[in-house]
Amino acid sequence: MDEESPQPPQTTTTPLLNHHTNRRQWYHQIPTNIITSLQFHKTSIFSELGGSVGDLGTYIPIVLALTLVSKLDLSTTLIFTALYNIITGLLFGIPMPVQPMKSIASVAISEQPLLTLSQIAAAGISTATVLLLLGATGLMSFLYRFIPLPVVRGVQLSQGLSFAFTAIKYVRYEQDFAANTQGGARSWLGLDGLIVALTAIAFLVLTTGSGETYQDNTVQVNRRVKKRLQILSSIPSALLVFLVGIVLTFIIDPSIFKNLQLGPSKFHVLTITWDDFKTGFIRGAVPQIPLSVLNSVIAVCKLSNDLFPDREASVTAVSVSVGLMNLVGCWFGAMPVCHGAGGLAGQYRFGGRTGGSVVLLGVGKLVLGLLFGNSFVRILNQFPVGILGALLLFAGIELAMASKDMNTKEESFVMLVCAAVSLTGSSAALGFVCGIVLFFLLKLREVDVGSDDSE
Repeated sequence: MDEESPQPPQTTTTPLLNHHTNRRQWYHQIPTNIITSLQFHKTSIFSELGGSVGDLGTYIPIVLALTLVSKLDLSTTLIFTALYNIITGLLFGIPMPVQPMKSIASVAISEQPLLTLSQIAAAGISTATVLLLLGATGLMSFLYRFIPLPVVRGVQLSQGLSFAFTAIKYVRYEQDFAANTQGGARSWLGLDGLIVALTAIAFLVLTTGSGETYQDNTVQVNRRVKKRLQILSSIPSALLVFLVGIVLTFIIDPSIFKNLQLGPSKFHVLTITWDDFKTGFIRGAVPQIPLSVLNSVIAVCKLSNDLFPDREASVTAVSVSVGLMNLVGCWFGAMPVCHGAGGLAGQYRFGGRTGGSVVLLGVGKLVLGLLFGNSFVRILNQFPVGILGALLLFAGIELAMASKDMNTKEESFVMLVCAAVSLTGSSAALGFVCGIVLFFLLKLREVDVGSDDSE
């Protein structure tokens, strides 16, 4: 196994691994994480730039849909998520993503009656409050220590495959994000045709392979071949694909140049009533909370241990981070956000190795939010969906591959059942419950309840 492949969780304890007794030590680690993020050690700025766009395959469609359907203020969301990116990148020292709360977004744009912007904010604030309390009281650390690894892997596998399935749909079919509908088959030709999407996928495969970097001596290949592979893996391929998408956007709709208006929109505090909180909590927060606990905290921390054993994110810090982000931004109409295992996998897949990758992403979002404001929605609306699908496909597969460390048939059985239920029931919480029940039923079979009368 090469150096960059996800490793099984370590059994040794570091200041970041002991989530209960050493929580204070995480805060002492913050200066080290900031230095790590700024130094780009054992990596390059081009690698971090490539990783910075690794989660845009999920970010752009959801932000675009909420902007068009729910009248989300894009400028405010870009500015706040930019600040979240910069702060979390510096504090965690790893490419910790900032992604939309997917369940809240799904309810907001697809269920009738549509949620208002105040109700969306209320759902985000409610979810954030629960996660903040779980993190601050230590309950999240308790869950992290006692949830069986095969169950977590099942959630990661289902989430990764779900991203991959969605990516294939983006590539094969036309998409209307505003109406949350899928159109007919995508044509082969055109600036957003199948040929463009498949070319992007082929380019990403040729440059990144299966995710190796070939910077060590564990990969046994011919020296000349290895040199070529090192050069290919150093190309910020995801960033190049994204930039090509931006160029194609302006070619598809040249009128965008005329309609761009400089300057951000004005900040304003939302008016959120008790009825908004009631509706937002029941319709938005209730389905979001289990997903946030499992994928945005527990799964992302497990994955951070796989990818960065020396810099594993603390469940307390991640849970509190999600809480604080939304308790501030949602009041100003910013999109409810969380951290996600899929985003971390995507940014790692395309070269992100430090918090610098999300810091760079945050700087880019901040510039766009301050420079173009809400007029940037025109660009997102014309961005080639097939290219988004290409980026999302690799992010999903990278997350799914975290499940490859199951060493026994029993562990694989629990993981696959958990993933299957999560995918068919469209609920990570349902898959989680089934996985927990199955795990303990299997352990119950091994309990010795009789006495040995043979002696």
